[in-house]
Amino acid sequence: MKAVFVTMTPMIPGGESLEDAIRFYTEEMGFAITWSSATMAGIARDGVSFNVLRNNNREWGENTSFSIGVSDLDALYEEYHNIRANVGPLEMKAWGRREFHMIVPGGVCLQFYERSSGTVAD
Repeated sequence: MKAVFVTMTPMIPGGESLEDAIRFYTEEMGFAITWSSATMAGIARDGVSFNVLRNNNREWGENTSFSIGVSDLDALYEEYHNIRANVGPLEMKAWGRREFHMIVPGGVCLQFYERSSGTVAD
């Protein structure tokens, strides 16, 4: 029998202050804390979860990127376009996908796109 991958929970560098990172993700992005320790915390919103960890390596954050599919891209853009992050425009990309991205305070790039109904992955 072959093992089946069931889930993936990425580790996101949160910068020097784990408390500030958690505050950003919960208060500005709508995530909830699922667990926490002195150096790391689990956060989740709907079907997406991350482990955010304290780190002093800004380069790690600036070289980390995640693409997240959502059900209503326009509503999410409206929710996020004025938060404390560098939020890019909502636009159709050359590769045919409508999306926007943001660089969060820890330097990580989060890219959001609308999932097409009936597809496994976009």
